[in-house]
Amino acid sequence: MNVGVVGVGFWGRNHVRVFSELPYVKVEAVCDIDYTRARDVAVKFNIANYHSSLDEMLKKHSLDAVSICTPSISHAELTIKCLEAGVNVFVEKPLASTLDECMKIIDTARSCNKVVMTGYIERFNPSVRKAKELLKNGEIGDIIMSHSRRIGWWPERIGDVGVVKDTAIHDIDLARHIFGDEPSQVYARGGRQKHTIAEDHVQAILSFKDDDKTAFIEANWLTPRKKREMYITGSNGVITIQFLTQQLVIEKADKVLEPLLKYEEPLKNELAYFAECLLNKHKPMPDEVDGAKAIAIAEAIIKSIQTNRSVEIEEIR
Repeated sequence: MNVGVVGVGFWGRNHVRVFSELPYVKVEAVCDIDYTRARDVAVKFNIANYHSSLDEMLKKHSLDAVSICTPSISHAELTIKCLEAGVNVFVEKPLASTLDECMKIIDTARSCNKVVMTGYIERFNPSVRKAKELLKNGEIGDIIMSHSRRIGWWPERIGDVGVVKDTAIHDIDLARHIFGDEPSQVYARGGRQKHTIAEDHVQAILSFKDDDKTAFIEANWLTPRKKREMYITGSNGVITIQFLTQQLVIEKADKVLEPLLKYEEPLKNELAYFAECLLNKHKPMPDEVDGAKAIAIAEAIIKSIQTNRSVEIEEIR
């Protein structure tokens, strides 16, 4: 299958690398608003075609899919343009910068009968996959709560959204994924400690439709040491996930277990899954609706910060 990659900066060039390593995928073209950068990435990965215009790339090449790795504010416009050109889309998180934009993507994907996958990479981390398996098998009983911490210095390449939509969005999606349920209400605190564009720290409590379940999410761009971790508490034990090292620990009353997991690159797992779904005509998940649901929760969190009140989360279907 032929793919194109749009936006080949820090993260986009990783998409180019991974797609180039997949035997059933050909990177037909790359595109970046910086023509020199597009050319340099194309040369590095032995790709014949490079452009500074998405319109030009879509016009000149027959593509099965496009991967969008541009700033969040451009996701909706570029995704819709690709869908209307008859091309399936993988778009990095967040799906778009606002819920209204997400809904336009959903409507376009349905009307064009094309696939959209949203890039929530942590679902493809081996430690998360193992945790889902253990939870499904009742290893720690009924899930009661989760606590996620995603903290560290501000990534300077991010300047169009705040920490909620850029960083906490991973754990918003994981809360839905882990619990298999939708949060109905959120209360959050946060603000701007060092950044003027948007919030740089947040602490949020998600309440689920099942009143016995709660997800606590902590994220910031302030802490000097990077941490990516989640604790899942059940009625019969606790599972700890360390995302960076892909470690998983199960703590129970009578034992502590640490399954030996083979290291895998989550991005390669994710993009290989996307390509295989298209080749086998399966719908990839998380899709555009999952992307919109995460943004709806993120916007409720931001509203709660601004009003210092609990906020009902809008349902997306």
